[in-house]
Amino acid sequence: GLVGVPLAYLFTHYDFPGRSLFAAVAVLPVVMPPLVGVLAFLFLFGESGILPRALQALFGLESLPFALTGIPAIVVVHTYAFYVYFYLFAQAAFQAMDASVLEAARSLGAGRWLTWRRVVLPLLAPALTGASLLTFMASMQSFSAPFIFAHGTRILSLQIYNSKLNGEMALAQTQSVVLVAISLAFFFLHRLRRERTYFRGGKGVRIQPKPISRGWPRYVLGAVGMLWVGVLVAPHLTVVLISFVKNGTWTFQILPEVYTWENYTNLFHDPRLAEPILNSVKMAALATAGNVVFGVALAYLLLRKRVPGAKVVETLTMLPWAIPGTVLAISFIVAFSRPSLFSFGGVLVGTFWILPLAYFVRNLPLVFRSTYAALEQFEPELEQAARNLGASWWFAFRKVLLPLIAPGVMAGALLAFVFGLGEFVASILLYTYSNRPISVEIISQLRIFNLGSAAAYSVLLILLIAAVSLLSGRFLRTRTSGWVT
Repeated sequence: GLVGVPLAYLFTHYDFPGRSLFAAVAVLPVVMPPLVGVLAFLFLFGESGILPRALQALFGLESLPFALTGIPAIVVVHTYAFYVYFYLFAQAAFQAMDASVLEAARSLGAGRWLTWRRVVLPLLAPALTGASLLTFMASMQSFSAPFIFAHGTRILSLQIYNSKLNGEMALAQTQSVVLVAISLAFFFLHRLRRERTYFRGGKGVRIQPKPISRGWPRYVLGAVGMLWVGVLVAPHLTVVLISFVKNGTWTFQILPEVYTWENYTNLFHDPRLAEPILNSVKMAALATAGNVVFGVALAYLLLRKRVPGAKVVETLTMLPWAIPGTVLAISFIVAFSRPSLFSFGGVLVGTFWILPLAYFVRNLPLVFRSTYAALEQFEPELEQAARNLGASWWFAFRKVLLPLIAPGVMAGALLAFVFGLGEFVASILLYTYSNRPISVEIISQLRIFNLGSAAAYSVLLILLIAAVSLLSGRFLRTRTSGWVT
């Protein structure tokens, strides 16, 4: 909150050189998978990181001046990864805020602090509450940062993993119940908050950014902006740099001394190294296809057919998004380690299909929610008109409704595919060697100190996510403009 809200205020209330660039870079942590972000901080700020060693050499110190480890490291990584929630929520709230309300408060004699406390903060309350709850839930569920930085500190999500490795499944299940109880409590608190109604009066006057084109504030904001860009870009650049390091050559040096292309060439020439890439794409695609079919069908039934208990079904559909990945993995191990009706009489644990199924269950709420929101924008009369003109239900759905909701469906499918590509938490507990995804292979390479190979996989994962995002964004813009036309 201390990072995201001031940034949102700065970019919505002031116009200065470089503002658009700084605002675009502010959401950069979103495109970095959690595991890759953690590795970037390890390479940059860890006990063998570039910056601590550089400061030690620069000032001639006998020991490192600092190194990220333990709880402080986890807090720093989570702040970097999750401040975007506060930034985006607060930015939307500031943009929706009515400037005439603030002017009315000042004209009635309220100072800047009183206006903030009695007018601005109450209007920000929904955004701050939503961002706080999402950040708390994401931190409770986090596994990557504790996995790399915990160093003996007992974190609940990590303890579930350790209990499973030690064969203590009863303890792992008990710890899972505790973790999921806390997460679900905040999930339902979030849903309760959504039911409230906040009134915003005013004349519909939007806040206009105040131009700052001269004087010392311009240079101060420019310097702060450039510093912030450096902080945000540094983890990405660090991963790219390390991806060119020859395995086994970077040990005590501040910066790597031997660089090579072989980390990338091996990925495409060695079938064993390319297998995790193909596995991730294949499993994420299968899960996303299932998400689209079931998510669209479920949203249509609940919203258009008004089935009994629709609210209960909607809540149950959203539950997998609130359940931590470690808990989901433990539940899959318990449920599918023996033949059952839901596994068609077979055992899924230890097979290729367990991970696509886990991705499907985990990301179904994304496609369902985005489709549900898109359906709410269009009245049923459009379908009824097609039916009255002689079209069958399937024809009306395929030719009338589906093109209209396609941007919403595509947005949810994009998120599901991206999260499937970078999924690590459930994968580390459910994978087998034959279906290991990119995220697990990154950890495997890191364990044998192949830092260059681990970073090369990380860069490739970032590029895959960026490519999917760009292609989907172009598709969404095309479909939306075509619909408007």
